[in-house]
Amino acid sequence: MTQADDTSAASAFTPDEIEAGRRLFAGEWNFLSAAPTIATLPPMRSMEIALAGRSNVGKSSLVNALTGRKALARTSVTPGRTQELIFFGLGPDLTLVDMPGYGFAKAPKDKVDAWTATVHAYLRGRANLARVFVLIDSRHGLKPIDLEVLDGLDKAAVSYAVVLTKADQLKPAELAERVTETQAGLARRPAAFPLVFPTSSRDGGGIADLRAAVIRLMAERGIG
Repeated sequence: MTQADDTSAASAFTPDEIEAGRRLFAGEWNFLSAAPTIATLPPMRSMEIALAGRSNVGKSSLVNALTGRKALARTSVTPGRTQELIFFGLGPDLTLVDMPGYGFAKAPKDKVDAWTATVHAYLRGRANLARVFVLIDSRHGLKPIDLEVLDGLDKAAVSYAVVLTKADQLKPAELAERVTETQAGLARRPAAFPLVFPTSSRDGGGIADLRAAVIRLMAERGIG
């Protein structure tokens, strides 16, 4: 049994939530739009979940793993390739937003500064943004640049949760230590969701719980 199949008592979510998440994300996902600036943002149409993280942390791979699509989001080994806010929709109720990576980009500084300003404005002003999933490479843990992003989310009072990516590349004991260490780093942060989600887009580990977290969030908002 892979991590993806593990819906035992260790999960923070019920079997019904796990199954509802599976069914939800098995629906028909579509690319909606790409917004390089605030002026080009699409109208607010549904609850939005945004994915943030350092360049090359695996945001596009996670979008594909969540939705069960191999190429819904473009993946690249070139850091900084995503230069816009990319919107993917599931019916009228849910939108996933793949945000430009932070920390490194093969682009002129003025362009990177423009993306950064767009992201900050989006986070501050998007009323239907329910949660930001901040992706952290599980091999490295929280770095100073990640902490700066979390500081900004706390100040903006934007709810967020940490997703540890590439969890399959750590031994179980190392991963458990990383989760504990990350939880400790979030303990006093006012906008942080208490659970940390270790995931692997390669073998599906943790994807079921992440889908279930979205289901619970939708239920809390009376959606679906």
